[in-house]
Amino acid sequence: MRTQQSIPLDKIQVNDGFWSSILNQIQDNIIPYMGDILEDKIPVTEKSHAVENFRIAAGEAEGDHYGRIFQDSDVAKWLEAASYSLISKPDSALEARLDEVIRLIGKAQQPDGYLNTYFMLMAPERKWTNLRDDHELYCAGHMIEAGVAHYKATGKKNLLDIVCAFADNICAYFGPDNNRGIPGHEEIELAMLRLYRVTGKQEYLDMAKYFIDERGKAPNFFVEEGKKYRPGEPEYTPLRQEYNQSHLPVREQKEAVGHSVRALYLYAAMADMAAQSEDKSLYDACCALMDNILEKKLYITGGLGSTFHGEAFSPAYDLPNDTTYSETCASIAMCFFARRMLELKPSGEVADVLERMLFNVVLASMQLDGKRFFYVNPLEVIPGISEVSPTHRHVKVQRPDWYSCACCPPNLARLILSLGQYAWGEGEDTIYAHFFLGSVASFKAAGGIKVECKSNYPRDGSVVYNIDPTNPQADFRFAIHIPAWCKNVSFTLNGAPVEAEITNGYAYIKRTWQAGDVLEINSELPVLRIYSNLSVSNNAGHVCLQRGPVVYCFEEEDNGAQLAALSLPADSQINVTDSPAGVLSGMKILTAQGLRDIGDDSLYTENRPKQETVSLQAVPYYAWGNRKPGEMRVWIRE
Repeated sequence: MRTQQSIPLDKIQVNDGFWSSILNQIQDNIIPYMGDILEDKIPVTEKSHAVENFRIAAGEAEGDHYGRIFQDSDVAKWLEAASYSLISKPDSALEARLDEVIRLIGKAQQPDGYLNTYFMLMAPERKWTNLRDDHELYCAGHMIEAGVAHYKATGKKNLLDIVCAFADNICAYFGPDNNRGIPGHEEIELAMLRLYRVTGKQEYLDMAKYFIDERGKAPNFFVEEGKKYRPGEPEYTPLRQEYNQSHLPVREQKEAVGHSVRALYLYAAMADMAAQSEDKSLYDACCALMDNILEKKLYITGGLGSTFHGEAFSPAYDLPNDTTYSETCASIAMCFFARRMLELKPSGEVADVLERMLFNVVLASMQLDGKRFFYVNPLEVIPGISEVSPTHRHVKVQRPDWYSCACCPPNLARLILSLGQYAWGEGEDTIYAHFFLGSVASFKAAGGIKVECKSNYPRDGSVVYNIDPTNPQADFRFAIHIPAWCKNVSFTLNGAPVEAEITNGYAYIKRTWQAGDVLEINSELPVLRIYSNLSVSNNAGHVCLQRGPVVYCFEEEDNGAQLAALSLPADSQINVTDSPAGVLSGMKILTAQGLRDIGDDSLYTENRPKQETVSLQAVPYYAWGNRKPGEMRVWIRE
């Protein structure tokens, strides 16, 4: 069923006009910065103590566990991100730092393989008694993924051996012949699949399959767990079961519901398992869930999870701009899901949403200097209401420096540092380019092929591929995703026009390739006016501006306060210019003539507002909030 798979990160070298500076920022500054926070070396708003928890559990310090019950996962995701960094940028000091943290983790681990600092230090009698709420399997999953990444990056087994022992502990405890159980927060399913592919151990694949298949089966596991360990608690109704996607067996789930991060980790695992086991029923469920998200529950920025209550999906077309949750981790998890769906079947629509996530909400979650982060990603901010009103307190005007629940920053780092695996794929006789990423990638196809992509996308639409097969002549298909926002696309091969077969958003060129072949793609990136489905009532009568995959927004810094008073006439010309020197230097900004309503100070009045002509300026959404605090909005009246 799998048409392709991602190529290893050590086969990809990124050198991109847009992404390279971001990758360098994460490798040079953010990875050590996060490490210092996790070791409490930097004073930030919310202390981490995450590494110290392992030190205490290892017997090398005294004290109690501090932080969230899932604090271990922050360390695991940082280890995974730092491991990816080592692949493209070897660093002996960083590697030694990882080894020291891994040493502590190994020393803290119990003889039977169990590993969770909260329960080892604070509640050993409660191990595996509240899978619904206590995140044990979630933390285990992230540590396992870190172990796999570290082994692939360094060849060392110090962390891999630790996580294999933990995985063995889990396999010995759970399963059809052992104790029944599923995670309250999905993640272990993805991890067990990755561990199986590295070790080849069948028990890990079986465990991943069990956790997926058992979810939603009657009697509901969390109801039964509550009767045993939490007598007297309120009934865990089917509506409440939607929160962790346990309301139905996974193959019967057709609508994205509940906690958005949990849901998307589950869907990613379902897609991964569908490919691994060639399970069409699982794949069909994934397709239905993907369609539901893309058609009814996705923000224009790529945000997911529209309500603060439960950090969750809400009904179709309920997409408020100013109270949205749109957790960074949800969009990151959607990237995981999209990549695995592309491995099953190339789809322009899925590749488009992957781009939308990466160039908008994912990047917007991080300050340009890499030192502050958004957990919530709104599409409208009004100081004095955002962070203040009870309905808007979760919406921040500025990025905080850290969080007590710091799941998003290291998650962001591990995604972007593995970016090459999202850009390239390889099938039996086909090379896939899922988005334009300046890089050199090596493939096994046709006896070995090296492809270099030169790109300044999304600043312009010109992309060049240099093809270098090992054999003098190599027969294979080159499939290149052409985003929906690229207009008037043309192809040339060695300077001459060449025809491409366009199928489902991908341009396929099949030929006998020769060393030195140069394929060039040229497309226009006009400014697009985007309109919502009219069922999204918040956006009726409004327009959003987008150029390439980049969504734009209006900030008070450029347009004054009361952004809701602004409008952009339908016939107003929109100009693309370079940002002047400053924090936004190098970005493309949009300018246009617009209108501003001017009214009196009465709360209500019979006097119609007057209008004046004003100059409007829009900046990339991913760059908002990097200057003076102020209003921001994505959708503007037309």
